[in-house]
Amino acid sequence: MKNLAINGGPKTVVRDFDWPLYDETDIKSVADIVRSGKWGNPDCGGEVAIFEKEFAAFCGTKYALTCVNGSVALRLALIACGVKPGDEVIVPPYTFIATASIVIEANCVPVFVDIDPRTYNLDASKIEAAITPRTKAIIPVHFAGMACEMDQIVSVAKIHGLRVIEDACHGHGAEYKGKKLGSIGDVGCFSFQSSKNLTSGEGGIVVTNDDGLYQMMNSLRNVGRVEGGAWYEHHNAGCNYRITQLQAVLLSSQLKRLEKQTAIRHANGTYLNELLSQIDGITPLTRDLGETVHSYHIYIFKYDQAKFNGLSKVEFAKMLAAEGVPCFMGYPEPLYKQPLFQKKNFMCYAIPETVDYSKVQCPVTEKACYHEAVWIMQHAMLGSRKEMELFASAIVKIKKSTK
Repeated sequence: MKNLAINGGPKTVVRDFDWPLYDETDIKSVADIVRSGKWGNPDCGGEVAIFEKEFAAFCGTKYALTCVNGSVALRLALIACGVKPGDEVIVPPYTFIATASIVIEANCVPVFVDIDPRTYNLDASKIEAAITPRTKAIIPVHFAGMACEMDQIVSVAKIHGLRVIEDACHGHGAEYKGKKLGSIGDVGCFSFQSSKNLTSGEGGIVVTNDDGLYQMMNSLRNVGRVEGGAWYEHHNAGCNYRITQLQAVLLSSQLKRLEKQTAIRHANGTYLNELLSQIDGITPLTRDLGETVHSYHIYIFKYDQAKFNGLSKVEFAKMLAAEGVPCFMGYPEPLYKQPLFQKKNFMCYAIPETVDYSKVQCPVTEKACYHEAVWIMQHAMLGSRKEMELFASAIVKIKKSTK
């Protein structure tokens, strides 16, 4: 054990993986906006409109609308899809809190459906059993940048007349059967928060091909105004969810690198799968279920502590991080175990008293949270092929120390 970095031994990986990445073109683009004095975005025009057109073209959609963050992107999409108080929305329990909390903000009921043990995405085969007369939408999360099984999800949604809102906040540049994530359902939602594969520190965007959804989301993000209306004419219960020209011009500059960066992450993830699959007790998540490009916002593998002499996942993740691998043990518990759901601190009027999240059980999610899932962060997936080998070597080093 003395050779482990956590005990003072040498690190396996000595490189610092910086994020975000930028150069003088990014700095100049922002500086030019600062010098112009036109920082705001009252008319949703200028650099903001330019970036929206660029991102829509990138995703292959008719429209793209920026907003302040990915959570608001989901909220705009859900409200535009016409949900009413008390309606139910199907979500996975293995995702960031916003996927479910925006449902509550809309006075609707999150219904948790377990994840697929192969991919950690929403299990498409379990959706239909969760549908009731009050179900109005499904929010599949392309978790870690791995595409959900969208053909099956869209098929079920069409049968039951449900909207599909893709949470693609991890999925910039990723593809399902050659289609960019976010472009497959009724609406796609992305985040530009500081950890994301495309970032401006904060920000979000929605994409769609639906004219009606576009018009409503455009109104909601701009204080209820409508195209062609007067400045002080407000038609819908929207708010100011606009981003700034500074964010937009930075995103346009960063977008030029995204395709190449995504290709690097995809290739590195594919290679790391090969390496880790050779280590007893380490299992990469399954690929090739429709995913054609994986953005690897997170590289996730399954850890089996029984193969590491009972070493807990928490301790393993600490050791791996000490070896210089930018990693994390992942979500510590499913969303329905959060105090928000256990105590029903909803601050809204439409969720029935009969809703009881204390009785929810999603065994696959619980196994991932408590025992299996270990994450390597996206900026590390921009490393070299040699560094992927070092990631695997660090795991082997820890495994040997447990014998």
